Amino acid sequence: MKKIAVLGNGRVGGNLATALTRTGHQVTVADRTPGAAADAARTARIVINATPGAGSLERLTALREELRGKILVDVSNATTDGPDGLPADLLLPGSSLAEQLQEALPDTHVVKTLNTMLFPVMTAPAMLTRPPTAFLSGEDPHAKQTVHELLTDLGWRKEWITDLGGIQTARATEAAILFVPHVIRSGGLAPFALTIAR
Repeated sequence: MKKIAVLGNGRVGGNLATALTRTGHQVTVADRTPGAAADAARTARIVINATPGAGSLERLTALREELRGKILVDVSNATTDGPDGLPADLLLPGSSLAEQLQEALPDTHVVKTLNTMLFPVMTAPAMLTRPPTAFLSGEDPHAKQTVHELLTDLGWRKEWITDLGGIQTARATEAAILFVPHVIRSGGLAPFALTIAR
């Protein structure tokens, strides 16, 4: 059982919080109430960033002290929105939100994952007709192993999880968000995820 704080109580954050609580973890969800994010992060071992990516860097940099020594699981993508509300472009071309977070929070272990799928798949990967892939990017091997264990708790099989390497590899997975609006427009809002077929 791990103490986990989820920052963001929208569909992504709520879905993760419910699933992690169901698997036996002690989960706190921080809403937008002033001080809620700091209180939740202060008492957790693992903090999940499920806030909108466009404002994540500013929000989390303000929690530098509360996040010191913690594992920060970043599941967000920093994008601009098109007129239909779907991702239109990357806010950080040539970089990634995960890299920016790691640079701004050098005493925090940032791990990027679960950002290449629609939110229902994050906690129910077996719902798809083909096995999806969850990618891991991060500098700290122990932090990535801890996140790997969390993914296993959420139903991800070992062979469905791919460690891409350091935090810079998050550029690739964050750029994959540009597939999403086209896939949704062509096939509807049915759950899907990127996968590596071998």
